[in-house]
Amino acid sequence: MNSNTFRMPARRLATVATATALAAGPAALAGTGPAHATPDQGRASAVVLRTGLDVALLNRTVDVPLAVALNEVQAPQSAQQTALTARLDGVDGGQPFSVLAAEVADAKATVTAGRAEGSTRLAHAEVHVPGLPLLSLVELEGVTSKATCEAGKPPAASANLLGAVTVLGKRVKVTTGGPTHVTVPGVGEVRLDLSRTATTSRTAAATALELTVSVNPAKLNVAEVTGTLTLAKATCEAPLAPVPPTTPDEDHGVEPQGAPAEANLAETGGGSTTPYLAGGALALVLAGGGAVALARRRTRRTH
Repeated sequence: MNSNTFRMPARRLATVATATALAAGPAALAGTGPAHATPDQGRASAVVLRTGLDVALLNRTVDVPLAVALNEVQAPQSAQQTALTARLDGVDGGQPFSVLAAEVADAKATVTAGRAEGSTRLAHAEVHVPGLPLLSLVELEGVTSKATCEAGKPPAASANLLGAVTVLGKRVKVTTGGPTHVTVPGVGEVRLDLSRTATTSRTAAATALELTVSVNPAKLNVAEVTGTLTLAKATCEAPLAPVPPTTPDEDHGVEPQGAPAEANLAETGGGSTTPYLAGGALALVLAGGGAVALARRRTRRTH
């Protein structure tokens, strides 16, 4: 009777302690791993046409802004549109007029875990401003722009003019060496900047064509049109490159002391938790043996 009273608690104690150590050991180890922040996913944008124009009426008491955009997208998106019309109060009786007509007008912006890219393509396009219904501000055969930003690499930007350009009815040769000025008496003047690109350590921007406009058509109740007009612009910002996790030993350049032992464990199928579990099991065996020996001594005394 007395021996059963002492032996059962000792065995139960050893069993419960072993189960607790085996359950808590891996959980405690798993909770000590470092947490890493999710890297910035980057950004990209693209626009086929953007206008920032002021339209002054003949009485010069009203300036009407003309701020429109065609196919302006931000990642991850794409757009295709070939015609854009606008309506301004006080211009041509409030009738809508065509700002842009094109056979191809594409804008795309995409972002992945390690890359951001914006691109545009415009082909066989005509741009109009108020007061010149029959004369195009600019006609072009094609322009493209592209901005690519990849994590850990220098960003890249490119813009290209494909074919001829006609400004206010005059065919002009546009170069990347500097701005091109076009003046038409009685109509106005336009400055063209071709293939403008810019990059930083993480960003890139490309504009195929930028026009600075000053037109005084004196038609359709329009006195003057001034401002800027941008064709085929793409931008991007690179995602942040992920930082590989490090251990304290790696940070200080010290080789772990237990490297050979862990290599042997890896070869035999042992995991990183094996040393902890083995040490815990050995301690529990010793503790259990001591409890059993104590129980036997008490049993002998009782007899």
